[in-house]
Amino acid sequence: MDRPLVPFGRPRAERADAARNREHLLDAARLMIAEHGVDKVTMDALAERAGLGKGTVFRRFGTRAGIFRALIEADERRFQELVLSGPPPLGPGADPVERLVAYGRARIRFLLEHRTLARAAIERGQPLPEGEVDMTALHLRVLLVQADPDLGEPDGLAIMLKAALEGPPLMFLASDEPRSPREAEHLLTESWRTLVERLLPQQTPADRP
Repeated sequence: MDRPLVPFGRPRAERADAARNREHLLDAARLMIAEHGVDKVTMDALAERAGLGKGTVFRRFGTRAGIFRALIEADERRFQELVLSGPPPLGPGADPVERLVAYGRARIRFLLEHRTLARAAIERGQPLPEGEVDMTALHLRVLLVQADPDLGEPDGLAIMLKAALEGPPLMFLASDEPRSPREAEHLLTESWRTLVERLLPQQTPADRP
């Protein structure tokens, strides 16, 4: 099964001019973040940078946090495209255990690279936003079954692996421990590889003829 994911939600249809404005605003926000950091991105500053009215920014994103959620969602869709149709081992065509390891490495890197946006996307006093589909758990379950059809409780294992995969980066985001993102990425990706290969020891590429 080469396409284990379903699309990350379905964006509502937009008029062509509205879609152009949205992409223009997202591009302007990315430039502002690259030049000045997340803290300098406000509704007023984004409207001025994009050359659009403040009302347009509010209609597109609702709140300042909505700007960062939209940026993350756009990057999530690009990430999913790599998983669905990118080169192996992240994309289709590789051994399922290799894909599990590659997915974990790529997902950890994604979470760490988006740590600042993730903080800025949280609305104060509001519950954390939830995706329409639990993409990670679904993808992990499919690869687990491909790797070992006799593996018991793939649904529960996928949930546990998702927690093991996404929990540590989130703890790193909330931690004041002086560990660099590069150090954290190496620690977490190698731990993920060890976890997958211990769970599926008979399935690791080294054990195959």
